[in-house]
Amino acid sequence: MRRDSWQAWLQASRPPFYIATLVPLTAGFVLAGRESIWRPWLFLVINLGAFMVHLATNLANDCFDHLQGADEGSATGGSRVIQEGRITLRSLVIATITLFGLAFLIAVWLTASQSVWGLWSLILLAFFSSLFYVAPPIRYGWRGFGEVGAGLNMGPVMVVGTYWVLTGHPAWSAFWLSLPIGLMVATILYFQNLPDLASDTAVGKRTLVVRLGNPLAGRILPLFGLAIYGSITALYFTGQLGWLSLLAWLTLPVFYRMWKKVQLSEDWRLLDAKGYMIRRIYLFNGLLLIMGTYWS
Repeated sequence: MRRDSWQAWLQASRPPFYIATLVPLTAGFVLAGRESIWRPWLFLVINLGAFMVHLATNLANDCFDHLQGADEGSATGGSRVIQEGRITLRSLVIATITLFGLAFLIAVWLTASQSVWGLWSLILLAFFSSLFYVAPPIRYGWRGFGEVGAGLNMGPVMVVGTYWVLTGHPAWSAFWLSLPIGLMVATILYFQNLPDLASDTAVGKRTLVVRLGNPLAGRILPLFGLAIYGSITALYFTGQLGWLSLLAWLTLPVFYRMWKKVQLSEDWRLLDAKGYMIRRIYLFNGLLLIMGTYWS
């Protein structure tokens, strides 16, 4: 495969967003390890399946958003590989089906080898919510529920699911740990939707940002921060996390600056270049949650 082709597929995969998968998986792994259950090879298999689903979801979103006109013109969403003529729609469809199929085989092996058949409830939820984020007829991401789906998949589904495979049973501790992680992922998606307010509105994509509109969508951003930092603090005071998790408050000034940029921006399309801020908050806080879980 030529270098430019590799670069095109790398662009389609959107590597910076993989931290949204790695953090919850690692959190579930460490939580299981707190019970002296360390199964690194099994954890690697879980990662392989989860990353396949993540990549397939990204590619599927590119396909369906392209077909529905959501990534045309001034839109900043998606990887833009179709719009730039770097990868054909047919190639993306084939890759999407292949990745979902391989992930399904991994799920079958995991549930059978570990006798965790109840895990299929989470696996099917992850599959259908990943596919129908933008796929008709449900396309719940177009109806203002994208943040809910992303938060559930990258929070409870991944943390509880990983813990379940490694230990053989689910646990409320995994669910509680997943909440701030899911909230941060939902915030990433919400912030990334701000630059596409006008383009999404034009094609009838009724994201939560579109439903709220400007300026309300920007004004309520602090509520996400309240939920994130509040849930981390609550987990500490209930004994679920160690003191290291409280260092997450050090990122509050970054969250505040991010919010101020939204408030002061006259053209929200320019906010696309500021997406790294919320991703850095997620990475830093995610690492602290993992360390706080281990040393709790």
